[in-house]
Amino acid sequence: MNDATHEISEKKRWSKPTLTPHRIGSLNKFGSVSGGHYQDSFEGVPIASLLEEYGSPLFVLSEQRLRNNVRKLLRAFETRYGNVIYSWSYKTNYLAAVCSTLHQEGAWAEVVSAFEYEKARQLGMPAEKILFNGPHKERPILERVVAEGARIHIDHLDELYLLEDVAKAAGKQVDVTMRLNFDTGFTEPWSRFGFNIESGQALDAARILGDSKYLNLCGLHSHLGTFILDPRAYGVQVRIMCAFMDKVEVLTGCTIESIDIGGGFASMNSLQGTYLPPEQVVPSMDQYAETICTALNDATRERDLQGKGRPRLILESGRAVVDDAEILVSSVVANKRMPDGRRSVVIDAGVNLLFTGFWYNHQVTPTRQLEGVPEDTVLYGPLCMNIDIMRASVLLPPLNVSDSIIFSNVGAYNNTQWMQFIEYRPNVVMVHAGNQVSIVRTAEDLHVMTEQESVPAHLCSVEPQQGD
Repeated sequence: MNDATHEISEKKRWSKPTLTPHRIGSLNKFGSVSGGHYQDSFEGVPIASLLEEYGSPLFVLSEQRLRNNVRKLLRAFETRYGNVIYSWSYKTNYLAAVCSTLHQEGAWAEVVSAFEYEKARQLGMPAEKILFNGPHKERPILERVVAEGARIHIDHLDELYLLEDVAKAAGKQVDVTMRLNFDTGFTEPWSRFGFNIESGQALDAARILGDSKYLNLCGLHSHLGTFILDPRAYGVQVRIMCAFMDKVEVLTGCTIESIDIGGGFASMNSLQGTYLPPEQVVPSMDQYAETICTALNDATRERDLQGKGRPRLILESGRAVVDDAEILVSSVVANKRMPDGRRSVVIDAGVNLLFTGFWYNHQVTPTRQLEGVPEDTVLYGPLCMNIDIMRASVLLPPLNVSDSIIFSNVGAYNNTQWMQFIEYRPNVVMVHAGNQVSIVRTAEDLHVMTEQESVPAHLCSVEPQQGD
């Protein structure tokens, strides 16, 4: 073979040229997604076997993570303050299996509606271990709560007067907690709930309670907001509440037995618009506890000398306890290339299931090792709505139809805020010790979705009707 022939044989095969646009965000200081990163099991149970038995999409809960999380919370606070109660926030995830697991760990129930109160009672929670919060409590549920002895958190004056009338009719003096709102300088005040301190409204309400024959003010409550990343906000909250407690006790002669600081602790999720990853911005439970308990110990030290005793500290954290205890597994339906060149993937789970996808960039993990170059990818759900975007941008290698991916952490607010829209809601399962799996909520079907409907007789046929 001469040199000319050898040169021709070494030429590369021609391929069609392509243009790949450079996209801001594909590279960043934290690096790109590795094609080798995957998760093929959850709590020791293979994802493939879960999907084979229970279908896709699928929510999967971990009983042990729930138990570990609430134990960690209680340990962080009980080692720093002597009298602590944890009350599970039902609105965060009121699946019965979740609530019952936490109640077995000693959690009380914090509810914000008649429905949630009735569910807590149905699960066996004693009324005296239920905190009834929220702005909407009508007379029938107040009558039941008064009769059964749950603790009511008063939100506004109309509720105060209604509850006083209910207590009078029952011939009882009812212990109550008053909800407060105020500005800590760290968070946007949730001023629509409770009585404002700065305006004097809270002190006026306390005077009314102090004069009441049927209502006994014995607790204070406030909730700063949600996903609070600076523990110092809670230190200010505690000091403001304790100063108000001292003033109210002098003014009315009441004794405040509990300080309820609500919840709002962040989980290891990434808020949209946050530059740093959650590992660098989310405080640990010990950091929250240290700030809160130090402030409370300092503010109540003199009460021991006065013989009053320190108030009980009540926590209502939801997200930080349940978020990382649940994942959502979804399967690929289709691949598309968008007009602007981006890769997109359609999956079988949408924002009807993952409501928190509107404000989190949930971690997305393949369930097998993927080959190929990671690209900026849009993850779309199955809904016929343009807003059904599960991730607007995530670096992923190519995915095949029927491949599955995991969204985490999804335990908070998705099983309570999910919507029945276009698609049925899927199975929810829980993994127990020994890799045992139970269905804790069965997938919906047509019977479930039409059970509450009724059709007038003249509309029972789809045939055209004659005349009137």
